[in-house]
Amino acid sequence: MAAVLIPLGLGLAGAVSAQSSTPAFQNVASEAQRNAGNSQATAELFYMIQQLQGDVRRLQGKVEEQQYEIRKLQQQGRDRYVDLDQRILDLSKTLEEKASSSRGDASKATTSSAKPEVRKYRAPDAEERKTYNQIIDLIRNQKAYDEAITQLYEFVDQYPEGDLTVNAYYWLGEVYLAKPQLEQAKQAFTIVATRYDDHRKAADAVYKLGVTLDKLGEKDEAKRRMQMVVDHYPDSSAANLARKFLDEA
Repeated sequence: MAAVLIPLGLGLAGAVSAQSSTPAFQNVASEAQRNAGNSQATAELFYMIQQLQGDVRRLQGKVEEQQYEIRKLQQQGRDRYVDLDQRILDLSKTLEEKASSSRGDASKATTSSAKPEVRKYRAPDAEERKTYNQIIDLIRNQKAYDEAITQLYEFVDQYPEGDLTVNAYYWLGEVYLAKPQLEQAKQAFTIVATRYDDHRKAADAVYKLGVTLDKLGEKDEAKRRMQMVVDHYPDSSAANLARKFLDEA
């Protein structure tokens, strides 16, 4: 009997032991799965963070590039303004000298029929004219004045001393007058009025210079410029406008 019970007891103990070890094994397996899942989620999160950090660095780089471009454009604008201002000082002196000379010549009787030499301006090629027309479209149709100003400066730099170069300076004055940035308009119109006083846009430029001076409160100087239009360009349409201004002043 004892011999029968001992093996039976050992069998029951083994069965109980096996049953008790099964939940433990399952817990370990579940924990391992959870850990594996957590590790994968952590890895994915880390990867996403790395991507976001990379995006932030790239955006910061673009911002820095844009800031650099803005600073460069601002510096170029200041340089152009200084250069333009210096030209005005030089050309204003030339204008006064020419005005004095003209008054002296007008007071003298002369029998000479020779006409003063008229400068020949460089004719634009097809590409130059196309670029100019695109700028005029920006001004007249799109009213994109800031972009037009930038392109006008680039135009006079790329195509110096040409027929359309003078027009570009004139339109620079017109755009500045429309914004309005009156000091810059004054300078641009003065360049045409002094450096290119024999050009077809000169009469209009002197008249618009008078208008600009009047807006700046320089009334006497405005009248003087208007009288200059009448005296130097009497047959121009600008002279008619100048006469009307003087009659109403």
